[in-house]
Amino acid sequence: MTTERRTEHIPSGPSRPNPLTPPSWLLAGLRPSSAPIPWAGAVRAAIALSVPLAVGFALDEPEFGALVSMGALSGVIGDTADAYRMRVLNIAVPQLFGAVGVALGTLVFGHGWVAVGALTLIALVSGMISSIGTVASVSGLLLLLNAVVGAGLPMPRPWWTAPQLLSAGGLFVLALTLLGWPLRGRHPERAAVAGAYRAVADSLEAAGGPSYEERRLQVTLALNQAYDLVLGRRARVHGRSSSLVRMLSQLNVLIPLVEAAPAVHLRGRPLPAEIPAAVRELAAAVEAGRTGVPGLELPEPRSQSERALDAALRHAATIVPLAEPDLHNVDDRLGRPAALGIRTRRAVRDMMMSRASWRYGLRLALCIGLAQSLVSLVAVERSYWVALTVTFVLKPDFGSVFSRAVLRALGTAVGLVLAAAVLSEVPRGWWDVPVMALLAALIPAFSAKGYAFQTAAITPVILLLSDLLNHQGFDLIRPRLLDSLIGCAITLVAGYLLWPESWHTRIGDRLAGAVDDAARYLERAFAPVADEVALRAARQHRLQARRRIYRELSGVRSEFQRALTEPPPTGARAAAWWPLVVAVERVVDATTAARVRVNHGADPPAPAEVETIAKELRGLAEGLRNSSTLAGVRVVPLPPGAEESVLAPVHQEVSAARAIAQPDRRP
Repeated sequence: MTTERRTEHIPSGPSRPNPLTPPSWLLAGLRPSSAPIPWAGAVRAAIALSVPLAVGFALDEPEFGALVSMGALSGVIGDTADAYRMRVLNIAVPQLFGAVGVALGTLVFGHGWVAVGALTLIALVSGMISSIGTVASVSGLLLLLNAVVGAGLPMPRPWWTAPQLLSAGGLFVLALTLLGWPLRGRHPERAAVAGAYRAVADSLEAAGGPSYEERRLQVTLALNQAYDLVLGRRARVHGRSSSLVRMLSQLNVLIPLVEAAPAVHLRGRPLPAEIPAAVRELAAAVEAGRTGVPGLELPEPRSQSERALDAALRHAATIVPLAEPDLHNVDDRLGRPAALGIRTRRAVRDMMMSRASWRYGLRLALCIGLAQSLVSLVAVERSYWVALTVTFVLKPDFGSVFSRAVLRALGTAVGLVLAAAVLSEVPRGWWDVPVMALLAALIPAFSAKGYAFQTAAITPVILLLSDLLNHQGFDLIRPRLLDSLIGCAITLVAGYLLWPESWHTRIGDRLAGAVDDAARYLERAFAPVADEVALRAARQHRLQARRRIYRELSGVRSEFQRALTEPPPTGARAAAWWPLVVAVERVVDATTAARVRVNHGADPPAPAEVETIAKELRGLAEGLRNSSTLAGVRVVPLPPGAEESVLAPVHQEVSAARAIAQPDRRP
């Protein structure tokens, strides 16, 4: 069988056509995202930040109202999940860490070296726990953020007042968020599962064409999101939620469709329009929660890949409408998460043993220590804003440190212009309430457009709340801009340039791990089995392995996208390596397609052929680990007769990957 090589758009590295053109990494950060504006979140933010101010003015305690609004701001920033049960954790858990942070900061306020040491230690802990996961990352951010604020602004006494007020603001955001739970219930989860079906329909519609690769990537992202939402952080679903059991079953029957897609793509011909339409009909049934059996009118399959797709689609059509699915068929294809206690112990152990966790914690501690030393010990008028800037810029999972520092400075400048207009023209008092409502609504709207836009929206809100606590008015503007620039400079020097891995990134290491996983997946896909029980177990392990590879490759893509925003040489190197990421994804696709063809009548490959390809992949992985550039990868000759094997497309994709990695074929 012959296959046609398809190309994908390859991001270009940082370049400057002429001296007056801004670098591409900066333009990428300043270009607004096409993500839709979350209008519900904007309304929620406006209410959450303005109502506490109104209550504070009504009780003649504007400082208390400002602290509650500050806690609400943290809740608004952390409200990023879709499912309600996950939003509870995303908002409530970080608020607990934030309360601890502001309490510690308040206790060391004005204590010089004690404050420096305390914030440095808190920064180390914050950086290390940020490596555990999403909730831990936000919790670490609020722990350090509120500690910096508590150590830099005079807080109400006694010391426990500020933690209570900040927590009240976060809980107010949580209460506003959960108002829709009785009405919308499981809608976010159902929408995510239906979105996965629609992503698969789009990939089937694009099969055989140049846009398939991009659509297949969207399938990976949609499946990741759907499985994460449906299972969330539950260790056991059985018997606890029939709706979640049903959605998990609907997700599982989608996997054979996902497996069949690469096989039909390799034919090089588009599918009949009835097939993507049928998958979209199933998506509509999932989202509406319908239990009626959808009528499918499908064309007669004429090839092995079409038979696989037809069987998968008809099976899905019988499972999707079931109100009570078989409880024995709802195992998570990614592997069920362990119990909470086990995962907690595992996360703490991994954090303590991880070099990357310690490295980031030490980087953050060094920068915060320098910033707080400048604030607390040097006889120059500086504020907590220096350490605050370091905290925001040096966040590990928010993007490139270098580009974030530049974008932070630009966003702060724009935000300060807006804050200057507010502080100079709006009289203090009740007028702050409608102004705060307007500024707060901009935070979710601008956050969806990019980091620089988010900074521009958050800056005037923090300054307005700070003014209610220290009453400096318009005099805040110029020092805060200078403080932001100092914080960015500290981050660039102490958190970026002094750490060689920041600007000599070995971006091939993680990709090499994915290549090794692809070799193991190939061996597992065609491993001999003794009986039917072993066959079912092998299929389950193969499904889990393939999903893990795609999830890992999705993370690799994100890491490369982050590297592309770095200045040279890192950005240029990431652009050069990008085609290899695409090539590895195609290897996994071709392996899946070959397995599907074997399942539906094709001759299985010889064990020696499987071993040869696995050896090629492991040689590629070893070359990637030993090279900081695309070089030094050995070529293994193809075995005789490889062109006629079911693994011929796999040979082709592996050869393409090796060719990309050769010194004489570098992009």
